[in-house]
Amino acid sequence: MIIVESIVQALEEDQFDYEVISASDGFEAGLQVNHFNPDLLILDIMMPDIKGYEVCKKIKSSEKSKHTKIIVLSAYLDDEKFARMKENGADVCFSKPLPLPQLKDEVAKLLGLK
Repeated sequence: MIIVESIVQALEEDQFDYEVISASDGFEAGLQVNHFNPDLLILDIMMPDIKGYEVCKKIKSSEKSKHTKIIVLSAYLDDEKFARMKENGADVCFSKPLPLPQLKDEVAKLLGLK
């Protein structure tokens, strides 16, 4: 959760003044996406209860959330997993740890702010 808190804090304090909501697992993330319909989601492949692939696929196959941009962060990202995440709808994939300035830059690019 420390990584999540760091990302949330970095984005909330960013120049673009993002509204940030976090989730502790894949199920909660799904509920948050349904309720808030976010423009962008930062996702880890390995979550306690559901795989990141499934979350990506659900988000991109729903009419309501298919526009949502997805950034995948994972310590376990190899070429095969990277390709699988892209097939399931991820827009960008990065290995952890990703420097916060680079993550903030990527968020702004995906949202069309840079």
